[in-house]
Amino acid sequence: MTTLASGTDTLTRDALTVLQPGFTGTTAPDWLLRRLGEGLASVGLFGRNIASPGQLAALTAQLRAERDDVLVAIDEEGGDVTRLEVRNGSSFPGNHALGAVDDVQLTHQVAHELGRRLAACGVNLNWAPSADVNSDPRNPVIGVRSFGADTGLAARHTAAYVTGLQSAGVAACTKHFPGHGDTAVDSHHALPRIDVSPEVLADRELTPFRAAIAAGTRAVMSAHILVPALDPDRPATLSRRILTGLLRDELGYDGLIVTDGMEMRAIAGTYGIERGSVLAIAAGADAICVGGGLADDATVLRLRDALVSAVRSGELPEERLAEAADRVRALARWAGTAGHPADDTHGTEIGLHAARRALTVTAAPGLGDPAAFKPLTEPPYVAALTPVANIAVGDETPWGVAAELIHLLPGTVTGSFAAGDGPESEAGENAGRAALQAAGPRRIVAVVRDEHRHPWMASALDTLLAARPDTVVVEMGVPQAAPRGALHIATHGAARVCGRAAAEVIAGAMGR
Repeated sequence: MTTLASGTDTLTRDALTVLQPGFTGTTAPDWLLRRLGEGLASVGLFGRNIASPGQLAALTAQLRAERDDVLVAIDEEGGDVTRLEVRNGSSFPGNHALGAVDDVQLTHQVAHELGRRLAACGVNLNWAPSADVNSDPRNPVIGVRSFGADTGLAARHTAAYVTGLQSAGVAACTKHFPGHGDTAVDSHHALPRIDVSPEVLADRELTPFRAAIAAGTRAVMSAHILVPALDPDRPATLSRRILTGLLRDELGYDGLIVTDGMEMRAIAGTYGIERGSVLAIAAGADAICVGGGLADDATVLRLRDALVSAVRSGELPEERLAEAADRVRALARWAGTAGHPADDTHGTEIGLHAARRALTVTAAPGLGDPAAFKPLTEPPYVAALTPVANIAVGDETPWGVAAELIHLLPGTVTGSFAAGDGPESEAGENAGRAALQAAGPRRIVAVVRDEHRHPWMASALDTLLAARPDTVVVEMGVPQAAPRGALHIATHGAARVCGRAAAEVIAGAMGR
């Protein structure tokens, strides 16, 4: 065990211990190494920190040279939310695709392989899985990150994911408690509100979390959402009624509670990150996640000093801060003894196998049997109807089917079309016309994400299909809208392997 720097008092060490900050760069900055020597026990990694598996392994080794029991956390859900493969897209299809297959053994295998890859790079805490029941189809931030809208399905796959990930020696962090699925607001931008009865919450939102707790999840992440039936005044992250009264006392959970990113506007825009962090620890949280946007020494020192001052003023009980720090150290001890599985060459294709199984292939009414679809033999034009990126996903991760179709049908051309300005119907019609003009005589493959949430996207498809009814439509979000097109392929996610699975169908290349 690394010896902490002398001269750092217990209170200050505990305040540092409960922080999970991020940083910039692909090597650890001096300030971060210095804080690890003073008591910082966790570090959060993001896409900006990762260039390759080898580089990531060197980075985590650098951290452990300073503190050998450091918790290295990452937001690696697979599917749309990937940090390991942020520049190329994930090798795993994501939760919604796994829910569409509904094979809990497959979910366990996918999570185990994902965990094995994380462990091999030195990561031992994953902010995943999302246990949210995606009950509101308008949800702008969960969507395909959820296993689905069915509570039982979400529960059994959450449990399978937890056990699969932790069997690889990586702690699962089940999120976003008490459930972020029934919202139409993204907590990165504002404070969502869920107005349902306690009975609905107990039967729907909480069921997957009960399953995760029964499966032994080592961590749970709180949501920045207001749930008046549980606490009319404070969002879950800052609510003692929710974190201590519900999660600890009623559900019997005794592992680590981690906050969602404190710089998200739902907290930072109302309470500020310093006061928000004090309130979160007082409410029962054990670790403060910060660093998706704020990633410097000044932020760490501000939060450390805010916690220390709150203890000294009597606002935050010292024993509550000490208890939180002890839970962080307890998880670090588990991670240090969990062990890592050997390399498994048979597991490397499990993500593509899952993505293929997740496909739903249909044809619009009156357009025949999808089995009669003749695969494309000439390179098509791929029109990607591109929505504004979800902040949790990021706009740097590629998506779609174009790259895979280019590989299978060299000469494939692609273009991206967005809503633009003006009324959505007009924007969509303009996007559709632009795609038609760009495609020329080529067969069109139109790629959408969550058509049901974007009227401009539906309008663009109207324009495309009116002129070119032989257009192939690929839905890479939640397939809520009615299938249409000469062939309609629902991938249930936009990961790279989802694009490959769809491209194989379009080009008749299954198994290549």
